[in-house]
Amino acid sequence: MDAWQSIDEHIVQRRIILAMQAIREAEGCSLQPAIDLFAERLEFLRRTRSDDFTVSSEEYGRGVYT
Repeated sequence: MDAWQSIDEHIVQRRIILAMQAIREAEGCSLQPAIDLFAERLEFLRRTRSDDFTVSSEEYGRGVYT
């Protein structure tokens, strides 16, 4: 499994912190670019894998504080 497949699974499963860590490692970037990449990927996955998401967009990040 490549890095982005693993990241995608973290995102779909709402493992946000793990996804962010994996993005930073895969891309060798700091936090803000990782947040931007996460947001872009989340939007992409919601469009292409909508059935894999079990919560609404509004509820997805609830409980995660940055």
